[in-house]
Parts: sequence; C-alpha cells; structure tokens
Amino acid sequence: MVSQKSTKWLTAKQHCIYSCLLMCCFLNLSIQATETDAAETDLADKTATKHLPLDELRIFAEVYNRIKSTYVEEVDDKTLIKGAIAGMLDSLDPHSRYLDSDAFDDIQDSSSGQYGGLGVQVVPEDGGIKIITPLDNSPAKRAGINAGDMVVKINNSPLRNVKANDAMEMMRGEMGEKIQLTIRREGVDELLEFDLIREIIKLSSIRGLWLGNGIAYVRISQFQRRTGYDLSEAIEKLREQHNGKIKGLILDMRDNPGGVLIAAEAVSNAFLEEGLIVSTRGKIVESNYQFHADKGDVLYGAPIIVLINGGTASAAEIVAGALQDHKRAIILGTRSFGKGSVQTVMPITNNAALKLTTSRYYTPSGRSIQGTGISPDIEIRQREIAAVEEQVSEVYESDLKGSLTNDSLSTSKDDISEEVQRALESDFQLAEALNLLRGISILSLKSN
Repeated sequence: MVSQKSTKWLTAKQHCIYSCLLMCCFLNLSIQATETDAAETDLADKTATKHLPLDELRIFAEVYNRIKSTYVEEVDDKTLIKGAIAGMLDSLDPHSRYLDSDAFDDIQDSSSGQYGGLGVQVVPEDGGIKIITPLDNSPAKRAGINAGDMVVKINNSPLRNVKANDAMEMMRGEMGEKIQLTIRREGVDELLEFDLIREIIKLSSIRGLWLGNGIAYVRISQFQRRTGYDLSEAIEKLREQHNGKIKGLILDMRDNPGGVLIAAEAVSNAFLEEGLIVSTRGKIVESNYQFHADKGDVLYGAPIIVLINGGTASAAEIVAGALQDHKRAIILGTRSFGKGSVQTVMPITNNAALKLTTSRYYTPSGRSIQGTGISPDIEIRQREIAAVEEQVSEVYESDLKGSLTNDSLSTSKDDISEEVQRALESDFQLAEALNLLRGISILSLKSN
C-alpha cells in the first residue's frame, strides 16, 4: 500500500511538474512576444498579446500529462512537442507546415533548382494528397502522372486517415529507392498504379524554342531564384539566332506550380513598361507591400499569348494576372489552380523551420484569385489531335502539265525543328495559340 501510494503521489507530482513547465514555456513565450511587440507594434497589438487562452492551455497540459503517464508505450517529449506543432499547423491551411531538417533542405534545394524525389507538387485533400502538377523531366511526369490526380495509397498503405504532412513524408526517401503510388483519376473507373524511382530532380526553369515566322516559344516550368534572368537570356538568344525581331511570344506556364515570389515579379517586369505587378496584404507590416514594374520591355511591345491550365498555380498565377490586367497578353487555356496566398519560411533552429501563410496576394486590379484562379480570355481545353483519313486532293494550277513557274517565290526557309513539329501535332492548345498569335502579328504589322 505504501508503495502504491508513493507511485500515485509521484505520478501526480510529475503531472504538476509537466503542467508547470508547459505553462512557464507558454508564459515565457508570451512575455517575449509582448516585449518585442512593445518596440515594434502599436498599442492595439500590445493589448492583444497580453491575453492568454488559459483554459485551453490547461487542457493542453492535461492531455500532455495523460499521454506521458497512461499511454501504453513510452513516448519521448520531443515526439509529443513535434506532433503538437504539426497539429497546430494542420489546423490552419494546406500550405502551412512544420519543416524538419529533411523538408527544410528540400525546400531550399527546390528554389535553387535541384532536389531529390518524384518531381510532384502536392496539396492535402480529403482521402489523400492531390497532385498540383508533375514537374518537367521528372519521374512522375515520365510515368504519366497528371495534374489533378489524387494519390490514395503509397506503397499499398491507404492515406485515408494519414495526415497530409505524414503522407508527403512517405513520398520522400533515399535516391534510387522504388515507390508505388496508387492514384484515383477523374473520369477513370479503376485505380491506377505507378511504380517510380526517386531521383535527383535537376530543373531548368526556362526552355526556349523557335516556332517559325518570327514566333518564339518560352516554357517556364517553375519559378526559381534565377528565372527572371534566365528568361531574358533565352529571349535574347532566340533573337540572335534568328536575325533580329521577335514578332510574338507564346509563354507556356501550364502545369507550373509556382515557386519564388520575386522570380514571378521579375518575369512580369520583363514584359511591362510600368504599373503595379502584385500587392500582398497580411497581418504584420512586413507582409504588406507592392511591387511596380521598371521601364523596359524585352519584346519591345510584341504580342504575347500565355498558356495556363489547372496546374498553373501561385507565382505563375501572379504573372498571368499581371499581364492580363495590364492587357499585355491574351490568356489562353483553362482556369488556373487558384492559390492566392504567400508562404514565408521562418527558420526556428539551425535545421528546422516554419512554413507559414503570412499574406494574400492581389493582381494589379485588386483581384484575389484565392480559390477562383485566373480565368482565361479564351478558353480552350486540351484535346487529342487525331489524324484524319486521307481525302482526294484538290487540283491546283501548279499541278497542270506545262504550267508556268512563279518567278517571284522566295528561296528563304524558316527551319522548324522536328521537336516543334511533334509538339504542334500533339498539343492542341499550343497549335491554337500559334494560329492566334500569327493572326495578331499580321494585324500588328499592317497597322505599323
């Protein structure tokens, strides 16, 4: 009996110690925040920080104590605290999360253009995680995974009751390791299975091609720190290779998941002579700012068509919205993803950070695209281009025996690569954009 009473007393004592420690931690954090706010914020902010949810903190401490004292297995304090942090962030929005050392390294590598994994950008969704977009030249893209696909199993483990952060953690691993994704795709009755191998993803965010007749094509796969510089360099290279003036540009941002905000500003700035590009609004002063264009247009006013779809998100939507509002480009394709929030990565230790949604962004006209996306000026859905049956060809003057030749025909030739030919034969949206841009460039030449 004495031993039993002692054990109960010690457990109760531990409860008190844990409660006191937790409350001291919360009070200490609050006092520090109040002291910091006193120097940096107004009276209203200081008043707000003085109020602590004491009842909720007591419940938190009690739950913590019960787990430590009665859970069937031993759980270390670090695991519980980390879980509590992840739980707080899970209750906010799909883009706020705790970054452990591996996730912190991944996000730094991806913004610089190299990281390891499958090459997919994802968001949590009921019953799984949803693919925003598979990145160019990645295992996911090569396997045929599409934007909008829902991952419901990883290595045959269902994701129904798995937290979003844990599901994304399951997708990471050693380079060269195999991983199986089970996917639900809209319009397909059965589940699809994909066997992938993790690899180092090396991303070049810019790819330029010449489409002929003065039309250039630039693909932006995501926004990295150098994307603005690389864009200008690609356009100048195309201009030099094809003797001067670019009559029009197709800017392809389909399946572009976004990336670094300043890169989106730089890309928009490259095409605009003046005016607001984007504004952000948040709770703290540092989250509120406006970015304006500097004078200078890398295309010297040549028309632009921007291609977007449901995989176009975040920073890519900033560019599309800015060019649309300034009537600098025609937006063609389908409605974009609709991510109108800005995340800030805040290091909290040497090897961990907080990725927190700190503001919403707005297009130059004041539009928030959160949840609604950018609506294209011309909606064209992707369609499969099928070969038509060969018909009896028409007869022309040149087919007649002994017909005169045309002595004024030009012998110059605008070479189009086989890559471009294949792309135009299989990409309906691109082919339509090219036809439209050719028509616009013809009208522009006539008006000048």
